[in-house]
Amino acid sequence: MNKVVNYNPFGVSKFFDDFFNRSVTDFFGSDMAMTHPSVNVVETADSYRIDLAAPGLDKADFSLEVDRDRLVISAKKEMSDEVKEDKYMRREFNYTAFTRSFQLPETVNADAIDAHYRNGLLQVTLPKVEEDKAELVKRIEIK
Repeated sequence: MNKVVNYNPFGVSKFFDDFFNRSVTDFFGSDMAMTHPSVNVVETADSYRIDLAAPGLDKADFSLEVDRDRLVISAKKEMSDEVKEDKYMRREFNYTAFTRSFQLPETVNADAIDAHYRNGLLQVTLPKVEEDKAELVKRIEIK
């Protein structure tokens, strides 16, 4: 009875399979992975809405600022866990932080921006400026 054996003297195929079929956190750990929360931007007739997925945070962890024509959303959270058993002690720190910024269009009323955080979702509403219809039609004087 003959048996088929794959011969790979250098192990290159296995290296590529292992490398490309794994997450970067498998190699470097989750502390080394760059994380930015996922964002959806929706435009309606009256406003823009930014939905930012950030589970595990509290609303006090967030900071929202308008800096000139940019909306800056940032969050910071520090957690520590200490376990004492017999003569062993373990203390772990975890620090989560991110910053996202968005260029605001001229049609956004920055003074009326509203934000809510519920169930891991930060929802920021950017109302549009109410345009005066008279200003939309501009008369040009012929000289």
